[in-house]
Amino acid sequence: MSNQGAAEPPTARTAYDAWHCSQEVDIDVNTPWHRFIKKYIHPAQDLADRRILEIGCGRGGFSCWLASQQPGPKEVVAADFSQAAVKMGRAFAVERGLSNITWKVADIQRIPFEAETFDTVISCETIEHVPDPRQAVQELARVLKPEGRLFLTTPNYLGVFGLYRIYRRLVGRRFTEIGQPINKLVLLPLTLEWVRRTKLKVEIVDSVELWPFPMRPPRALRLPRILRSVRKWLGVQSFIVARKVN
Repeated sequence: MSNQGAAEPPTARTAYDAWHCSQEVDIDVNTPWHRFIKKYIHPAQDLADRRILEIGCGRGGFSCWLASQQPGPKEVVAADFSQAAVKMGRAFAVERGLSNITWKVADIQRIPFEAETFDTVISCETIEHVPDPRQAVQELARVLKPEGRLFLTTPNYLGVFGLYRIYRRLVGRRFTEIGQPINKLVLLPLTLEWVRRTKLKVEIVDSVELWPFPMRPPRALRLPRILRSVRKWLGVQSFIVARKVN
């Protein structure tokens, strides 16, 4: 997962750097959130000759995948709060001869680009790891060009993972997502509200029905037909595509 922070004590940046250094570059980019973007991104509309921002790019595997697509983007800007992650991503891109990626250390809550700079903006599993997720969403919308699209993925704590957070609080144990220092509570209805307040038009809302089982990897769980109308609200991952309208 990708990580951001803002105006945090050095310990937050240090923690994110250490976490990234303990991980490998995601070469396969086959996570649920990457599969979602691959499913809904349109090569001609969102990629070809476009300027793309992936903010919270982590160790850069997906930015490299974007840059390697044909027809290719004009430029991919791969940005993350972690200096270590950006360094790993840059080295990974050099190994693969990708020259259309610009690497940048940046804070998603204060994106260092002018308004309406990017044709496509991508943020995977990032806004929950910043002090102010709503401000992060506002920044994502700000740097998006008119008619450009935002691809946003987050956990959804409205379902079983939210119950786990409640359990951790009740037993006096701090919730942490694989050791990351900032883990804000994000719910799909709240995330949608943040997106809509930026005046973006929501086009797609989807989710992943992966459910954890004790001592086993998470797996897909087919909900009964009567519950399918609420499926997207209960999935453990939330996926949103929104367009910036004139």
